[in-house]
Amino acid sequence: MKDSCCQAEIDAGALEAQQRRVLILVLVINAVTFLMMITAAGFSSSSSLLSGALDNFGDALTYALSLAVIGATCVAKARVALFKGLLIFGAALAVAIQLGWRISNVETPVFEVMGIAALLNLVANLACLRLLYPYRNSDVNMTSVWECSRNDVMEGFAVIAATLAVWVFGSGWPDILIATALLVLFLRSASRVLRSAWRELYPEPFQASRFFRFRSSPVELSTSVDGKLRARKQS
Repeated sequence: MKDSCCQAEIDAGALEAQQRRVLILVLVINAVTFLMMITAAGFSSSSSLLSGALDNFGDALTYALSLAVIGATCVAKARVALFKGLLIFGAALAVAIQLGWRISNVETPVFEVMGIAALLNLVANLACLRLLYPYRNSDVNMTSVWECSRNDVMEGFAVIAATLAVWVFGSGWPDILIATALLVLFLRSASRVLRSAWRELYPEPFQASRFFRFRSSPVELSTSVDGKLRARKQS
């Protein structure tokens, strides 16, 4: 029994060490990608690139927070996941503000810069997704990280689609439309992460089994009383 407990502790420690190494790696990738994307967004005047850059920045913060709670309690992990959801929501708000300005000042982005940045961004996001895949269901902490990385890949494909559309139509509207779609994606992702963290922090206190036990207790009491009365009559 003691040996099995020690083995479980070793396995848990090894898993935490692996998670820590993976998170450090994806944190570095996202930090570098953010700097590249924010620079490209400035040169190209692209809303979709800016959306991707803010997403990478939020992810870098998310991975840093996830590193801090590896091996922590479930409650601590859920609190960090809740904060991650708020970060995703904050990125969505920043994109919404920038979109409002772009709609009133439509200009055609430089698609050459967009294309190079979009391809590099997609490669980086796919690499992060591959690294995180084995840990996607480990706990609420790693699940929220996986959610962020999966969003990054969809965002990468969306930015490439925006680049092609800008090149074909010679207009800034495809870039704005893709950025709007990414805004919706961010909001849905934030909602999922927040709901998951909330369920972890505040689990349902009133279980169905307790409810049925409570409902059946008067019947059990009645049966018990009837049995006692029959016993007295027989005696």
